[in-house]
Amino acid sequence: MGKISPVSAKYIIHTSIQIDGTVDRPDIIGAIFGQTEGLLGSDLELRELQKSGRIGRIEVNTDIKGGKTDGAIIIPSSLDKAETAIVAAAMETIQRIGPCNAKVKVLKLEDVRISKRSFVIQRAKELLKSFTDNVLPDSQEMTEEVAQSVRMMEVGEWGKERLPAGPAVDESEEIILVEGRADVLNLLKCGFKNVIGLNGTSVPQSIIPLCAAKSVTLFVDGDRGGDLIIRELMDVAEIDFVVKAPDGKELEELTNKEIHKALRGRVSAEQAKLDLKEAPSQTRTGHIKKSEGSFNRDAPREQRDYRTQRNGSSAVRSETPRIVLTDEHKKKLKQMLDDLVGTRGAYVLDDKMNILGKVPLTELQGSLRGMKGVQAVVFDGVVTGDIVILAEKSGISSLVAMDSKVRPGETKVNIYTMQSFAS
Repeated sequence: MGKISPVSAKYIIHTSIQIDGTVDRPDIIGAIFGQTEGLLGSDLELRELQKSGRIGRIEVNTDIKGGKTDGAIIIPSSLDKAETAIVAAAMETIQRIGPCNAKVKVLKLEDVRISKRSFVIQRAKELLKSFTDNVLPDSQEMTEEVAQSVRMMEVGEWGKERLPAGPAVDESEEIILVEGRADVLNLLKCGFKNVIGLNGTSVPQSIIPLCAAKSVTLFVDGDRGGDLIIRELMDVAEIDFVVKAPDGKELEELTNKEIHKALRGRVSAEQAKLDLKEAPSQTRTGHIKKSEGSFNRDAPREQRDYRTQRNGSSAVRSETPRIVLTDEHKKKLKQMLDDLVGTRGAYVLDDKMNILGKVPLTELQGSLRGMKGVQAVVFDGVVTGDIVILAEKSGISSLVAMDSKVRPGETKVNIYTMQSFAS
């Protein structure tokens, strides 16, 4: 009997058979060996090839209808391509099976390794993605994770409202008031440990006696929300100095140099009041409406509503034309995403989904700021709040990535992930 199976063969010969009569499977097998005997020479004798394991077990499937027999013959082979083709052609020389006329036709020669190769490639992509995401974080991710853990250990809670605060609030004669936990973390990173976060626009009651006992510097974002907090706090507490981040920037985004520069330029509370009075008048109700949804500092930036932006930028973005992706475009984007698995790279596309260029993921944000006509970006990474904000400002309509920390409803940018294409 044969010593190899279709599982271990390199090629499989698929043939059809038509017989003018009723025959059994042993008749067909006998005809195959009998009528090809001596036809191909001693090197390609079917019986010898089967004994040596170079031809596997011959499978015959038949169906008898109306006195005629139709069926298929399957022959696994571990010969090379040329020899397999010769054996296949020899099958078509069979003209009679038992007492009946027969016609054998080769349908195809199948290379078993092609299907195996496709499986290997797909599985390798999945393993590489899992390996990259879970086993081999890059050096920047490792550094950020370690630094973040140290800063988190330093952040404590202060007062009955359990406000986020640095470890040196009680013993310091001077304290810095900021808007939220993210601002506290950023100042801790820069070496300021006498920091307390207000956790919103309302003033915690425990802050009022603290402000009376210590020298207080209020450090707020460079937006209208920051002005609102200055007014609210000055109405109920004693503030000595006021610092605002540069226009349009949040305190949590500032670098070490920007923070120190801002603190050196702090102004007295009286001067801050005069500056607010000279600013264009707006109703307090207008300030509150604009600030809603912008001061939940405990929430990660990726979970905020990106439709609420500073300095009227949301109005500009609402006029940006959106590109509707067709099924063909989505299929093309899925293929690009598959190609990028494990590369830590990014494709930059135009409005017709043509590739304008490929850049490393670490250089993506810098590249987008300097490019025009970009409508979509496909990259081997995770969609974060920073990338979404940059995409909105740049008029990019679609982001395609492995995963996303931003929910689709929080931005007008179309976000697609591996899971989007699978559904």
